[in-house]
Amino acid sequence: MNVYQAIETHYVGPTNYRASRVVATTASGIRRVHQWDYSLNVEANHHAAAEALRAQLDWPALKAGGSTRRGFAWCTSTLEG
Repeated sequence: MNVYQAIETHYVGPTNYRASRVVATTASGIRRVHQWDYSLNVEANHHAAAEALRAQLDWPALKAGGSTRRGFAWCTSTLEG
C-alpha cells in the first residue's frame, strides 16, 4: 500500500507591491510562495511551486497532479517503488 502526501497550489494575482505568484501548501499548513515565471504555462508554474516545497521538505518525487476548483493538487508517495 502506498501512503501519499499532498501539496495544494493556488494562484495569487499581482498587487501594487508584489508580482503574481503561486502559493504551495501542505495539509499541515506548511507553505511556500513561488514567483510566477512568465516563460512557463499555468500548469508548469503550479508544478514548479509544488516541486520547490517538496524539495524544501525533502519529500520523495511528485507522482501525480491535477486541477481543482482553486488551483492544483500534487501527490507524492512516502514509499519509494
